[in-house]
Amino acid sequence: MPAPMDTSLPTPSPDAQAASRALCARIAAEIADAGGWIPLARYMELALYTPGLGYYAGGSHKFGAEGDFVTAPELTPLFGRSLANQVAQVMDASAPVVLEAGAGSGRLAADLLNGLAALERAPTRYLILELSGELRARQRETIGREAPDLLGRVEWLDAMPEAFVGCVVANELLDAIPVHAVAWRENGGIAERGVSCDTDGNFVWSEHPAGAALAAAAKELPVAGPYVSEIGLAARAWTAEWGRRLARGALILIDYGLPRHEYYHPQRHGGTLRCHYRHRAHDNPFWWPGLSDITTHVDFTAIAEAAHGAGLDVLGYTNQATFLMNCGIGGLLSERQAAGGEQAARAMGAAQVLLAPGEMGELFKVIAVGRGIDAPLLGFLRGDRLHSL
Repeated sequence: MPAPMDTSLPTPSPDAQAASRALCARIAAEIADAGGWIPLARYMELALYTPGLGYYAGGSHKFGAEGDFVTAPELTPLFGRSLANQVAQVMDASAPVVLEAGAGSGRLAADLLNGLAALERAPTRYLILELSGELRARQRETIGREAPDLLGRVEWLDAMPEAFVGCVVANELLDAIPVHAVAWRENGGIAERGVSCDTDGNFVWSEHPAGAALAAAAKELPVAGPYVSEIGLAARAWTAEWGRRLARGALILIDYGLPRHEYYHPQRHGGTLRCHYRHRAHDNPFWWPGLSDITTHVDFTAIAEAAHGAGLDVLGYTNQATFLMNCGIGGLLSERQAAGGEQAARAMGAAQVLLAPGEMGELFKVIAVGRGIDAPLLGFLRGDRLHSL
């Protein structure tokens, strides 16, 4: 059952509540079949991706002013147009193909396609790795409206290609990959946090001894108990998998997160798990499952290690503000300002959110990993923070 109503959050519609209850029934049945407990990673997978009911697999709008949160591409085309300069450099060094993993509303795809076309670097193929049928339909609609001449170059994939040459882009993908929740004890013990049902049928936190692989990963981290946090084993595996599939090119991964020494800082002892509903953040993943996004920060040190261990080169790491400035957002903004009018004012306000340290500029980071890319990447020419990983 959903957690008791949080009066600080908007009340979901009756239809949304009914969908959440149906999802809860499925999750509760799996918990019962598993002996009364499932790990958080499995709960997140069910809450986010159950076909027809999960947060990313249902029919409600997630992105933009009418959704639950606003991503950088939803704020302004300046984000995608700046990123296009970096993508063009990677394509020039590999192949004129882009693969976007988790394309959301399709806004970034449309802006990248238009930006690359303006640079006379329109890709021959633009692949979108997307499992949600609802999101695929929305992406096709957005691209058809905003970049109609390039829609014919767009293809949707159900799985990673066996081999790939070109540029992979993922904006706010890693934070939504399910994570394992871990509790470190003062005596050195390691427990995995997961989900059970109480006597009233409500979802509640509960713990089991951590399995061997998770306990080993936990003991490698700079953590002293008591401490609670997350370990993104699946995000590491996803990154490492590209080591087998990427023949030449680079992955540009953009997300909110931290290097390991900051992620597991003693003052961050409660973890980073957050939920998002109607532009409000909360920390209860059991509140109307399927209606809130469930995310965690990204451990970028783990992503770099996974890539390097899979034979990829770590090409750069910096914050979003530095990356976008290196990619030419300043010049694009000046062009908008020269045109004047309301659009110029909106562009200035959006750029402030993208770049300001107190907004997205510092919270969001960009990491690039790849193979066969010899020239320094544009987005990391100044302010590269690889040393901090």
